[in-house]
Amino acid sequence: MTRTPHDQFAKQYLEELLTVLGKVETSRDVASEVREIDVYFIPVIPPPKDPKILGLLGKMAATASIYEPFRNQPQRLEILDCQAKLNFVINQQKRKARRENTSYSETEWPFLWILCPSCSEKLIEGFGAKLDRSGKWPTGVYFLAEFLNTGLVAINQLPISQDTLWLRVLGKDQTQDQAILELKALPKGNPLRENLMELLASWHITIQFRENENIDEENRELLMRLSPVYLEWREQTLEEGRQEGHQEGRQEGRQEGLQEGRQEGLQEGLQEGLQEGEQRTKQQMIENLLNFRFGSLDSELLAIIEPVLQLSLEEFTPLLLTASREELLERFGK
Repeated sequence: MTRTPHDQFAKQYLEELLTVLGKVETSRDVASEVREIDVYFIPVIPPPKDPKILGLLGKMAATASIYEPFRNQPQRLEILDCQAKLNFVINQQKRKARRENTSYSETEWPFLWILCPSCSEKLIEGFGAKLDRSGKWPTGVYFLAEFLNTGLVAINQLPISQDTLWLRVLGKDQTQDQAILELKALPKGNPLRENLMELLASWHITIQFRENENIDEENRELLMRLSPVYLEWREQTLEEGRQEGHQEGRQEGRQEGLQEGRQEGLQEGLQEGLQEGEQRTKQQMIENLLNFRFGSLDSELLAIIEPVLQLSLEEFTPLLLTASREELLERFGK
């Protein structure tokens, strides 16, 4: 189960990026225990796009891999839990290969990447993690012993470059501040920029409404950090709705005015188009929130969008961020 807004954001963020290179699974169940793999990735060969567009993350995704992002520095037991998930997946795939009479060699085993905002010297030394001395991997990327198939990424130690940008967005404090500024500075129209800005804006909304009055200092600072992204995304979403509605209104109004020979047709069409644009903006926000909460939109969730549209922004935003799937379907389902 997703525990915090950061968990959900990090999963969707990595999924959005890695999808361009292969198959991504999020929240993959592990055994009968209450455990999930945050992100499980299998590359497509050849990849649909050049892995270099993801920089260091694209290099990490050259092989099957598991990603476990943490909001705070993980504790020893949390690292061990991640390795237990890795071992389970390997054994699961070996059993599947035996059933299907296929091979599953060690070169196919997934590599575990533990993404940490920071790593203390004690944590690094305790697990015997070492920097790569070959020059293939930058500062901040540590590897455990070869047979453990595990890497620790100390995000705050990564060099500041375009190559590490996508990972640094998952950092904290000044590291994340810098990365968000770099993300915003990318050319508008960049598909990765637009999609990730939307995810960051949704994260802002989730924290704002889920925490409400009980927000702590850390989340208050995070809200301030995300506010410029949220405001830009909100204005862009509203403007797209207005433009679309205005354009459709002009077209409909002109057609009606020509057909009926009345100026009123243009005015009515413009008004209807603007209203439709506002409605479409609300619909897009509802779809974004549902997708952020539940990962995807199936037929049941798509069916509740229309009744939710009858609510105001102030009404549906906290509702979609706090109510369970079952509660939403019970209230708005047919």
